[in-house]
Amino acid sequence: MLAKTNTCAVSGVDGQLVEVEVDISPGLPKFNIVGLPDSSVQESKERVRAAIRNSGVEFPMRRITVSLAPADIKKTGPSYDLPIAIGILICSGQIPDAVSQSLFLGELSLDGKLRTTNGMLPMLQAGRERGYGTAFVPRVNAKEASLVPGVDVRPAASLRQIVDHLREEGEIPMVVGENLPEIAGGQTVHTGYDLRDVRGQELAKRALEVAAAGHHNIVLMGAPGCGKTLLARCLPSILPPMTSEEALEVTTIYSVTGLLPPGSPLITQRPFRAPHYTISNAGLIGGGSIPRPGEVTLSHRGVLFLDELPEFGNATLETLRQPLEDRKVTISRARSSSTFPASFMLVGAMNPCPCGYFGDSQQPCTCGEMLVARYQRRISGPLVDRIDMFVDVPRVDYEKLLTPPAEEGSEAARERIAVAVEMQRERFKGTTVMSNALMGPVEVWDSCKMSEDSKSLLHSAMKHLRLSARSCHRVLKVARTIADMENAALIENHHLAEALMFRHKTAS
Repeated sequence: MLAKTNTCAVSGVDGQLVEVEVDISPGLPKFNIVGLPDSSVQESKERVRAAIRNSGVEFPMRRITVSLAPADIKKTGPSYDLPIAIGILICSGQIPDAVSQSLFLGELSLDGKLRTTNGMLPMLQAGRERGYGTAFVPRVNAKEASLVPGVDVRPAASLRQIVDHLREEGEIPMVVGENLPEIAGGQTVHTGYDLRDVRGQELAKRALEVAAAGHHNIVLMGAPGCGKTLLARCLPSILPPMTSEEALEVTTIYSVTGLLPPGSPLITQRPFRAPHYTISNAGLIGGGSIPRPGEVTLSHRGVLFLDELPEFGNATLETLRQPLEDRKVTISRARSSSTFPASFMLVGAMNPCPCGYFGDSQQPCTCGEMLVARYQRRISGPLVDRIDMFVDVPRVDYEKLLTPPAEEGSEAARERIAVAVEMQRERFKGTTVMSNALMGPVEVWDSCKMSEDSKSLLHSAMKHLRLSARSCHRVLKVARTIADMENAALIENHHLAEALMFRHKTAS
């Protein structure tokens, strides 16, 4: 006899339908799984056997063959336990075969209970697109599963509960997926850091506002202890709130990686990731024999903060070139290729030299000019070209350190940023562009209209600063954001001058 059940696999951050075929034939007891299963799927044989026996039903002592189709895709993870168990019970005639439009997702414990399963969101989205209207999932994943509209979710605590439901001896309450809740635009962001607590550094705080308003990459450069890391940590408190679509994208990524906070099915705060400079290429970009998302993907729609930027390995930093430009990462292996989203805001902090005091007003630098230049060249020219803003963070005077906190903090900055964000949403409505930093050449031409004085200033800057075409476009994007913060239609002279002030300056 042959039975078929349906489940899903995760490829990258997308779901892919998998058909589980179970055949039970006469012969010596044997349990085989075919269809490119990895070791975790092979181990499901023992989990399924014990779970069936401990759920009050019979495990057939005959030859059992399980096929996971399509057979050319590597199957990983323990989420195939439940569909295999249901297929065996249908094939052995212990439950009726009435599951053709149902998905089964979940790992089984030895006593038959269902454990939490990673990647629930993309799997249910893939099932919905293929016409599956019902999904049996672990009860602990019920809130996450309910984020997918159009799917009747049946959250179960155990295999026995599903068996009773299919036998019509019990009922699993249905949770109907609803539309995503709207995220309040005025929500309070609790990060523990506020611009109110930063003494001095008016220019750096202004630069952070511009960067947050347009999602621009920024590098803070200054002596040790001047407040670079504190400024970067304050950035999440002024970032614009995510839209419902952005929240679902981020939640999907964290669902796949198993990093979804317990009790929080929908992530509503922008990610802030700060890996140590000893991180590997695979840890930053993603990788492994079966590709997994790295820090650039975990920072999607949020911030990737690289403290002590020149201390990161040169090869590691160079891997950022492609995601900074394309906003996605493609990792290819012999058998498959996975693409992960990586639309993040890069924030770097660095000292100007190895000792940290080059250009400091009080402490002399002990590095020679060649050493300073060599240190700053650890960030290559092509990578510098992809960073929109460079800001010098000077030493804070003693008098400013003892002043009371500023009256204006992150809340006031968020209000100014909201004006620019709203202009960008109106400007790019109906397109895939979501901020000024993501504009392509066509959008730059259409949106960055300049006054005649601005055109003359840009022409002079191109000549004297020897800006590349990419640098010119990035200056225009920053100027467009500054103009948006003033609700200005044209890029005026002072908008462009401020954007040029934030371009990279060499040690000389």
